[in-house]
This record gives sequence, structure tokens and C-alpha cells, in this order.
Amino acid sequence: MWMRGGTSKGGYFLKDDLPGDRAARDGFLLRAMGSPDAQQIDGMGGADPLTSKVAVVSKSRRPGVDVDYLFLQVFVDKPLVSDQQNCGNILAGIAPFAIERGLLTAQDGSTYVTIFMENTGQTAVASVVTPGGGVTYAGDARIDGVPGTAAPILLAFRDTAGSSCGALLPSGNSVDRINGVAVTLIDNGMPCVIMRAGDVGANGYESRADLDAATDLKARIEAIRLIAGPMMNLGDVTDKSVPKLMLVAPPCRGGAITVRSFIPHRAHASIGVLGAVSVATACFLPGSPAAAVAIIPDGLQKTLSVEHPSGETSCVMDLDASGAVTGVAMLRTARKLMDGVIFA
Repeated sequence: MWMRGGTSKGGYFLKDDLPGDRAARDGFLLRAMGSPDAQQIDGMGGADPLTSKVAVVSKSRRPGVDVDYLFLQVFVDKPLVSDQQNCGNILAGIAPFAIERGLLTAQDGSTYVTIFMENTGQTAVASVVTPGGGVTYAGDARIDGVPGTAAPILLAFRDTAGSSCGALLPSGNSVDRINGVAVTLIDNGMPCVIMRAGDVGANGYESRADLDAATDLKARIEAIRLIAGPMMNLGDVTDKSVPKLMLVAPPCRGGAITVRSFIPHRAHASIGVLGAVSVATACFLPGSPAAAVAIIPDGLQKTLSVEHPSGETSCVMDLDASGAVTGVAMLRTARKLMDGVIFA
């Protein structure tokens, strides 16, 4: 099944329908997407990392969990399929897909689906609109980066801190300096290197096209990323899709913070769900680049609007009395695009 999940798009497969051998599976998916080729002309990929994604789903045997979800990033211009990161946008389509494929029975009205994210060993709970016990994709929810409206899907994340790096702050610091630039190395569901845009020669309000054309900027921040990898317990990240790079600046449209995200070698059209969670979390770290530019609302539950090139993404953050983030929820939408047979 091909689905849009959040601001991404890709193929959703039942685990049993794919080859069990990893090399054979990856070879099939590369053919399915048409990689490696910048245009992915001989496959279903959309010539963009955001549209060259795969979800592998199975009924879970874990106590209290409905389905297991493995995310795979199929590189566009390299013969590479990576499981080194999660994807919160593709996650938005997992519950509808699982219901459509009969992995669980939906309730009348709304259905809560507990999803184990295999890439990071963490759990999320998705709330799906299911009138009459069936999935509906029509609704009034709107998210920036996606035209039109759709049924709301609320994603609540559990224990995402350190999901890939072993700790929320894998270096042990709120701020490190790499090549003279102050950075926060953070993993609250997505490993990210966060820095002020102005510290690397950007302003933080550029368009995606301008960022992708800024070869000197991209070279400078990639050099930082390569040093950050081992510091984040990720090893050599030359051929990995993590950590992501986040350039932050003061908000300009009434939000909490402005972000320009690199994923990691191309600028993101918006921002990844878990990338937004990591950036929002960094806003609460005193002295960090994000905290220096963020405008934080009052209250123990805070809705942080993360501004990006396509609009904004809102993170609902629960904090304890000490100001530590204890829970995060996000509003997403998804839509079924095609159900059929792919030839690879």
C-alpha cells in the first residue's frame, strides 16, 4: 500500500510479504523505488528523501503492543537502505495500514493503536478516527506541508529520550563546541545536531531551494555532523542518515522557534516529527542554542510551534515541576494513495 504519512510518502508492506533475507529485501526495495537514480525514474520513488521511504509492519507478540513497525530509508542516489533512524511522519500511517490489513480490529468511533518502533525500541500510541469500525481518511485536520485537510491522527510518544544514542544528551552536555560552533547533541526520538543558523553563516529563514544551493554552508555543517557522530555514539556517520542537522533562529510567525532542517544532505521541505520533538526539547535546556532563540509559553503543558519552510509543526510538551520534558504528543494526518501489486 502506498500512503502519505504526515509530510512524507512511501510504501507500507507487511513483513511477511517481503523477503526474509536482508540483502534480498533491500535489493527488492531499491528496485521498487528506482534507486540509485536522482530521478528514480524506474521506480515508485519521488526523487526526494521524503518520498523514498518504507514501513515494514507486523502483528506484535510484545505484551501490550498491537503492531511492530520498522522504518527503512531508501536513499535516492545511492544503493543504500538504512534502518538507522525512525520516522514519525511515516509512523502516522501505521495504525490505518494495520487496520486496513486486518492486523487488529478497529472500534466504532476511534481506535487506539500501540506501536513498537523497532528502529529505536520505543513505543507510540496512535489515535485513529474509525466510524463504524473502519478507517476514514476524510476530516478537518490540517498540517502544514500537506494541501487540504484529513482525519486527525494523534501520536503520543513514550520514553523516546536516548532512543538511538543511549541518552537524551549523549555527550553529557547541553552545549558542546565543534569547529568553533556551539551545538546541542540531542536525541529525543531523533538524533539531531542543533546550532544557531547565524553561527554557520545562515539566517534561518532561507527557502529550501536556497539552502540546497548553498554548497559552502552544507560543507561546513556536514563537517560538524561527521565529528558529532562518534560523540553521539553513532560511530562513523558518513553514509548514515543520522544525525540530522537543525539550524535554529528566533520565530518570525508567532511560534516558539524557527528551524531549517537537513536530512542530512538535503534541506527538509518542513521538519520531521521526531526532529521537531528533539528541537522542542532542546528549547528547555538552559544555555543551549535553541533556548537562546526560543520563545516559550507559560504552563506545565506547553504547545511549541516549530516554524519551518512549509509552515509550522506543533509539539504538545508535558513538563514536570523541575522543567524536564515528560511526554510529547503530535497531530498528524495520513491518506491511503494506492493498494495493489508492485513489480520489482
